[in-house]
Amino acid sequence: MGLGIEILEILAPIMESLAPHMPGEVFPEFFTLEMFQRSMLAALMVAIVGGFLGSFLLVRNLALIGDGLAHVSFGGVAIGIVLGATSPLWYALMFSLAASILIYEMQAREILTGDASIAIFLTGMLALGLVVLRYYGVGITVEVESYLWGSLLLTSSEDLDLIAAISVMSFVLLYLIKDPLLATTVDPLAASVQGIPVRLIGLVFSAITAAVVVSMVQVVGTLLVTALLVTPAATAQQVGRSFRSCLMFTQVFGISSVILGLYFSAELDTGSGSMIALVSAVIFTVVVYLANADWLARSFASFRLRITGISIPWFERVARRK
Repeated sequence: MGLGIEILEILAPIMESLAPHMPGEVFPEFFTLEMFQRSMLAALMVAIVGGFLGSFLLVRNLALIGDGLAHVSFGGVAIGIVLGATSPLWYALMFSLAASILIYEMQAREILTGDASIAIFLTGMLALGLVVLRYYGVGITVEVESYLWGSLLLTSSEDLDLIAAISVMSFVLLYLIKDPLLATTVDPLAASVQGIPVRLIGLVFSAITAAVVVSMVQVVGTLLVTALLVTPAATAQQVGRSFRSCLMFTQVFGISSVILGLYFSAELDTGSGSMIALVSAVIFTVVVYLANADWLARSFASFRLRITGISIPWFERVARRK
């Protein structure tokens, strides 16, 4: 029995007690049926650790790396499928770990910029996966599509154990290195002078990012990882006034995206991964509008004056003359 199943056994009675209070006709089954309980637990764990990690990625200007490593993981998934692996996510994990370390080393040694190396690995490994699938006659099957768009409802016990192990270890490691990680982000040179192992911290952070991205593939797919890794953290930055408050708001927005996404996907019979991504984007749009309502109103007034042929500077000059 793995870690994920043990956590599920602890939380199952609580989830079952919440089922009668859940809205909808299908959504309450996520709290009663074991298959759906595994899906719910996997999505929540990924949202929690993904939001925590995403906040650091935005601070370090590495939002693109999540999307890049997700495409890299597809190459590993494709090879795992061709080899008949029980869980292709293990192959995705190996590929993503190797790619994240190489990307960090190339950036640290100034061989390539971060964006350039991410783009090369992104396209190269995605192409490798597609070529391998076509060469061995697999093609784009239902299983392959599930890894592209997410297959949350098909989360097996082995997948849940892997996701739980990655989530718990990644969260603990991030918590332990959060202070030196922020120090190396603000001023790497000063952090190095103070004795902080900048290179080691960078490598550990890269490995954590790769592992978390792989855990997200099961939930939202390789093409939609940004929805849970970056969007909730970006939403939190619109309302947070400090890094600590951003971390808390990120959890709120990430968990809300998962729960609402699962609810709408269950009741409307749509894909869970795509619905979670859509809900996350809608929450971001609403929060941005509410947080910047005054600025948007002034911008709209300025635009309306311009399209009527009256510019604001001209209007102000006329007002001063009068």
